Amino acid sequence: MLSFPSLHRPPPKPSLFSLSPLRLPPSKTLLFTPKPKPTTTTTLSLRFQSSSSTTNTTKANPQNETRMPSSYHLKIAIIGFGNYGQFLAKTLISQGHTVLAHSRSDHSLAAKSLGVSFFLDPHDLCEQHPDVILLCTSIISTEKVLKSLPLPRLKRNTLFVDVLSVKEFAKNVLLDVLPYDFDIICSHPMFGPQSAKHGWGGLYFVYENVRIGNEEKRVSRCKKCLEIFEREGCKMVEMSCQEHDKYAAESQFLTHTVGRVLEMLKLESTPINTKGYESLLDLVENTSGDSFDLYYGLFMYNKNVLEMFERLDLAFEDLRKQLFGRLHEVVRKQLFGNAESDKVLQGNNGNRHLSGAAASAAGSKSARSLHRHMSTRQRNASCSGDRSKLKIAIVGFGNFGQFLAKTFVQQGHSVLAYSRADYSDVAQKMGVSYFTNADDLCEEHPEVIVLCSSILSTEKVIKSLPVQRLKRSTLFVDVLSVKEFPRNLFLQHLPSHFDILCTHPMFGPESGKNGWNQLAFVFDKVRIGSDGSRVSRCNRFLDIFAQEGCRMVEMSCAEHDWHAAGSQFITHTMGRVLEKLGLESTPVNTKGYETLLNLVENTAGDSFDLYYGLFMYNVNAMEQLERLDLAFESLKDQLFGRLHGVLRKQLFESSDNSQDLSEEPPAAKFSQNSAEVSSSLATLNWLALVIECHVDSFAKATRKCITVTLSDLSLTIIMKDRHWSFVLLGNLAIIDDEMIHVSEDGSMMCNVDEEQE
Repeated sequence: MLSFPSLHRPPPKPSLFSLSPLRLPPSKTLLFTPKPKPTTTTTLSLRFQSSSSTTNTTKANPQNETRMPSSYHLKIAIIGFGNYGQFLAKTLISQGHTVLAHSRSDHSLAAKSLGVSFFLDPHDLCEQHPDVILLCTSIISTEKVLKSLPLPRLKRNTLFVDVLSVKEFAKNVLLDVLPYDFDIICSHPMFGPQSAKHGWGGLYFVYENVRIGNEEKRVSRCKKCLEIFEREGCKMVEMSCQEHDKYAAESQFLTHTVGRVLEMLKLESTPINTKGYESLLDLVENTSGDSFDLYYGLFMYNKNVLEMFERLDLAFEDLRKQLFGRLHEVVRKQLFGNAESDKVLQGNNGNRHLSGAAASAAGSKSARSLHRHMSTRQRNASCSGDRSKLKIAIVGFGNFGQFLAKTFVQQGHSVLAYSRADYSDVAQKMGVSYFTNADDLCEEHPEVIVLCSSILSTEKVIKSLPVQRLKRSTLFVDVLSVKEFPRNLFLQHLPSHFDILCTHPMFGPESGKNGWNQLAFVFDKVRIGSDGSRVSRCNRFLDIFAQEGCRMVEMSCAEHDWHAAGSQFITHTMGRVLEKLGLESTPVNTKGYETLLNLVENTAGDSFDLYYGLFMYNVNAMEQLERLDLAFESLKDQLFGRLHGVLRKQLFESSDNSQDLSEEPPAAKFSQNSAEVSSSLATLNWLALVIECHVDSFAKATRKCITVTLSDLSLTIIMKDRHWSFVLLGNLAIIDDEMIHVSEDGSMMCNVDEEQE
């Protein structure tokens, strides 16, 4: 079992400028085996260099906007005037507040157009004595920016407000850097320029009054600041920073992760978009505008997200196992079930005709009984001579068959039904004639046979139908989610005198519960006789869906399957992965997270058989599954690669600094020795963390045991595969050749030498 200190556990006074020492007992051994990865890691620290800014002040008169009473006005200084700072400034100006701004980049023109006074020099800004400092910096640069501000030039009771997407980190930094006489509000407007382009109404604003002075003036200022967002219609949620980060790991980080994975797939709108796929496209659009720095900050500075990331990884892996496990089961049955089937067939061959006749007699009696209870509406429709109405037989009267039957009956068509299970009561209530025997149904000579069976059972159902009892020109229609598969089955098993129409209503009982208007209905006239009555019958059937407002899309079966693999299969895959996480609504749902919850709701009602059918009987689905897998792995590489870059920079900078220190007087060198040793220990802990991320997946794949031994100043990696050991360190690229010692058995030791006084 691995045991690391928490990756994100903040020190008593968190600082990004120094590595916190991590104490481990000497020669502690960490054993990596093919087991699920633990969700704990070590603490990260970053180093930044401070930089000075040139002085340039641009002042602009606020534009004419609707003003509040002057008593509500605040002088607000925005630090970090990028996209998000400008986004907030527009509303602040519209409410009549005085807005100042400072940023490392020159945004003076943008500020002038908004009516904001821009300062390139933070000293000039602070001398204006703003009531509120609004920190709109990136997560990664926040501490560096905060420490660069000339705080003594501000009034001592100035209110600091951050709007970062992580809150415990921001709270600890503000408490650490700011003197005790400054007020602090930690806030998170859970929206941005894209998700709030139509206004802030109904969007969440989360906040914690971390430190507010008792004076009435300071309490009133805090209230005025919060009223800015309340006045715009935000849902105000007061919540501790710790509680926020717990919820945000699920709602915000998960949403951004799914959005970034899908963005890597280069998803595009198709002619047959489903509602679920449209929501995924919207999700990609809403998250793609955010920088990778923001996403990395969510990952790095929220201690809860690593567990969520691991759960998502395991859920996707579990879904793959389900799919391939089912595939293995099918192949096994084909290999070993044939011999047993032959024996059973030989034993039952003599009794087949007798038992079939008995079943037929019993079924006919039941069918005739039910037939007497046909609804008056259907009798009138069938006898009225209205040639626009059809006699439609639904084969497979489960949820989807019943869903279609409701509309068929409402439009006045005569509807018959047959299924293996007994749905006679349901059929009677709907006005449908139900048959428990397929021969009886076929002898009614329906004009259209609509196959509503599952993908997996379709071939078996087709072969079981007594098609010889039907009229020779009967129209066969399928409604499966894959199209080339049923097309080939129809052409192979149906006589040439039957008409064939392959369709896909790209909606179901859940997505079509409020009507079918503008929902896609895809069809391919595979084989329709040239006779006028047969052409008319096909068109009348298609009119059923056109009258309901469906978007009618004529498309070949092959083209449908190509588009469906990229839209429908991806949608169902993401829905099933997220379903395994057991997602729940939170008090701080983002729009994107609501999209994911709706996606789960829309796909969870479908059986695994349907999903497996999409995978098994669409030749394009495997490629999409692999692309999704590669995209997720690529995102993991980006995140952990960024960690590796930070570690490498710290490791080599420490080496350079130690060379500079060797030229200093002995006293100065001695005073920093303990800090260097602590930094080395923390670096080695980080080295173990990054190696764990790469090694564990290898261990799972090869089922080899990998041992990492961590002592005070050395890290030992023992692996049986010598070649892969080289690749591992090569990928990490953090230790040069002089630090690597390779023994004959393939193990290697990486030492970090410290100068000792």
